[in-house]
Amino acid sequence: MTLIPSRRIGKSTLEIAPLALGGNVFGWTADRAESFAVLDTFTAGGGNFVDTADGYSHWVPGHAGGESETIIGDWLAARGARDRVVIATKVSTHPEFSGLAAANVRAAADASLARLGTEQIDLYYAHFDDPETPLEETVAAFSGLVDAGKIRAIGVSNFTAARVAEWFRIARAEGYHLPVALQPHYNLVEREFETNGLREVALAEDLAVFPYFSLAKGFLAGKYRSGADATVPGASARAEGAIAYLDERGRAVLGALDEIAQDRGLEVATVALAWLQQQPTVTAPLASARTTGQLDALLATLTVKLGADELARLSAASQPA
Repeated sequence: MTLIPSRRIGKSTLEIAPLALGGNVFGWTADRAESFAVLDTFTAGGGNFVDTADGYSHWVPGHAGGESETIIGDWLAARGARDRVVIATKVSTHPEFSGLAAANVRAAADASLARLGTEQIDLYYAHFDDPETPLEETVAAFSGLVDAGKIRAIGVSNFTAARVAEWFRIARAEGYHLPVALQPHYNLVEREFETNGLREVALAEDLAVFPYFSLAKGFLAGKYRSGADATVPGASARAEGAIAYLDERGRAVLGALDEIAQDRGLEVATVALAWLQQQPTVTAPLASARTTGQLDALLATLTVKLGADELARLSAASQPA
């Protein structure tokens, strides 16, 4: 049996296997039964970190937000799995709890706790920056949730490097709890994280980085080789976004992924996630699965390591112009 390594989330006491399962599809493109099956298969395969947000999936007609959290909460209760899974969720996009004002953060956290059926959220993110609310107010609210025992650790997502640094400045000045995690947009074809200051902040503050869109909406799984692939029956709701990467650089990335995948006997998605998992500051890539059949490629990253030459080939092929 292959030993699955564990990684600590920044300076917290939380430890996870190095793969985050995205819950954005639960209640959206994966119904309740399929979501339960995905969660069962993920945890049976060694995964133990599930990421969601209170706003998932309010964009679907007839949905109000909180559908993903509700399904995860029901699954946790049905399987008695709460002590075996680390749960991350976020605040700012639920239609009833928009933004990061202190009262809203506190109310949203209570609503998430109720939907998840738990007394404590392991990792709680500020999902999007809120320029209408003084950052001092938001930072104090998150720290207060730690003091109240409602969350164990703080994360920040979709903030600029300057705003993350400001969060830390405020927290230190006031004696508040510091963030331990960062969730940016980062993958082989979206590498701005390396140059926009966020990686430097993550290094300086020992932040655990959990990149979202790790497979570039399915493009880095090799699912989309032509525009026609976006129109086939069963194509993902994000297919059009994936097709946008089919330029000269994108094809070069796919070529390098194909070669390494063939040489190693791996799936293309596994190689793409393994590259990301081995980048500086990255604790675990974040990826979602609509079906159990999509999980094999994701779970393989728990034990696969690329060599220095393979990493260099992928980095060279994906280097922005």
